[in-house]
Amino acid sequence: MRCFSRQIVQILKDRSIQYSSFDILSDEEVRQGLKTYSNWPTYPQVYVNGELVGGLDIVKELVESGEIENTFPKTVTLEHRLKALVNKCPIMLFMKGNKEVAKCGFSRQILEIMNNTFIHCILLYLCPQVRQGLKAYSNWPTYPQLYVKGELIGVMEKRMENEWCFLSVMTRKEDSNIPL
Repeated sequence: MRCFSRQIVQILKDRSIQYSSFDILSDEEVRQGLKTYSNWPTYPQVYVNGELVGGLDIVKELVESGEIENTFPKTVTLEHRLKALVNKCPIMLFMKGNKEVAKCGFSRQILEIMNNTFIHCILLYLCPQVRQGLKAYSNWPTYPQLYVKGELIGVMEKRMENEWCFLSVMTRKEDSNIPL
């Protein structure tokens, strides 16, 4: 990493700004294409949400003026990521495996119930950090975990009294009076 790039990386790290990088020396076509795209002849180039902010001089100006925090997105905490995940769709199922290959009996059971109701759900293979974080977030140590409108409503080990009740909660309409 070159001197100017190292300085920008240090500025971002010092302020806990989440970032990713690309080594433009690894691909000459990308290097030249970015110069044309950005109309900025030198590197490093810093982008936020696809928009060019500038190079090291601009980033330093943002630091000096105190505007850097307003220009760059804040690092998202794991708790905020988890809250966004469980609220991504009205019904979210977190399980081991995927819809085609459940990795445990409980996941297979809940998939059978959900497949019988023709409910669309999102099944996620979770990164280790999210997988462990969701256990703490839900205060439940195992998977699968089923969320409806962001609330944990069931895990197979602690499933509803009977399948009918479980299905009615999962299939209810927005205007239904069935309580969670």
